[in-house]
Amino acid sequence: MAQNSTEQKFTFLFNWFDRTGDGYLTRDDFQQIGEVFAAVAPDESNKSALREAFMLWWDVLGEAGAPDAQGRIGRQQFITAMRSHIAADAKTVERLVTPIIDALMRALDTDKSGTLTADEYVRMYEALGIDPATSSAAFQRLDRNGSGTITHDEFRTAIEEFYLSTDTEAPGNWLLGSPLPRS
Repeated sequence: MAQNSTEQKFTFLFNWFDRTGDGYLTRDDFQQIGEVFAAVAPDESNKSALREAFMLWWDVLGEAGAPDAQGRIGRQQFITAMRSHIAADAKTVERLVTPIIDALMRALDTDKSGTLTADEYVRMYEALGIDPATSSAAFQRLDRNGSGTITHDEFRTAIEEFYLSTDTEAPGNWLLGSPLPRS
């Protein structure tokens, strides 16, 4: 079950990153997803941090030997590389995803409160192409203390759960705006 959950999460992520819909990830897909995230950032320093974070992710996949001779990564190669080089180590998740979390928190916290309100969170996901009804439900799950906001720690915990947890009920499974399908 845990392996199935991990495969579902990484398949979901693969499909989201596959910007061209051709069944492969390329450097261009990572540049495009970086641009999608950068578009929600109000200033150039956050835009740049988001772009760089996704290119670092591509580089780590390259270090894992995931791209084929044509510079493409198929779904199974992505899942294997995610398991062996990214999700196998909390420090690697932190190195890859923390810059994204930090830049997103700075970019989306429009009232500069240090937290994300439901409106700020839903606006981010809407900009990323996620239905507001879905992201509203996700917000409720990620707001662990019921304060009406998501703190940096709550956001970070959700990220860590998504990449590292095998608990299918973990709120972090809602990170990308919808629960994982049940097997």
